[in-house]
Amino acid sequence: MNAPNPSLRVLIVDDEAPARHRLRDVLADCADELAVDVVGEADNGLDALDRVQQEPVDVVLLDIRMPGMDGLECAAHLNRLAAPPAIIFSTAYDAYACQAFDLNAVDYLLKPVRADRLLRALSRAHSLSARVLDRLRDAHPKARSHLSVNEKGRVVLIPVADILYLKAEFKYVTVRTAAREFLIEESLVRLENEFGERFLRVHRNCLVATARIREIGKIPGEEDGHFLRLDELDERLMVSRRQYSALREKLVKYKQ
Repeated sequence: MNAPNPSLRVLIVDDEAPARHRLRDVLADCADELAVDVVGEADNGLDALDRVQQEPVDVVLLDIRMPGMDGLECAAHLNRLAAPPAIIFSTAYDAYACQAFDLNAVDYLLKPVRADRLLRALSRAHSLSARVLDRLRDAHPKARSHLSVNEKGRVVLIPVADILYLKAEFKYVTVRTAAREFLIEESLVRLENEFGERFLRVHRNCLVATARIREIGKIPGEEDGHFLRLDELDERLMVSRRQYSALREKLVKYKQ
């Protein structure tokens, strides 16, 4: 006699309580055809990531438009897990805006969600590659609220607001906060394009948080040598000759 198939463990993530309740009801309607166990709910991306790291989750039903960390960013962080869950996005976007999902073979549900459509999505749900998630973010651009790294099997989030500088070193970028350093595998150019409103380039391999610059100076005895210091950090960062004039100009505008 064959053992019954285990229930699909589902986490519902949506910032609106009625939408979460609706998904619970629709999942209940699917029970005769697919065994589903709703292991919990979350109303934001941070809580969702925490829940998935505390208990096994097979599928995350993930809203896209949420305050703070949106669904696309949350999915990218979830994807860093050793065994990432399958992702099914739910959205109120119109058909035109959903073309990016269709082109990348990513399953999504248009609100209000129907039982037959949800059942079909659950039956073929799969985890997403980092490349697909990058393409989706390119199609729906929004700067992330956090960067992330995988440390000892856990995803550690780094609030962008806490970052003092980003420095490229070989194939890694060092992310420096007041508390510590992290190493991430991302392009400095891509980070600059994404966070250009917050960071300034001071050297070919370094971006600094504009709001955290506390001092700019000239290195004694060096005609073209300049440096800067950041809040909460004694380290002196070099400023290239090419970037020095642009840096001073941008700081004047920033402080106005």
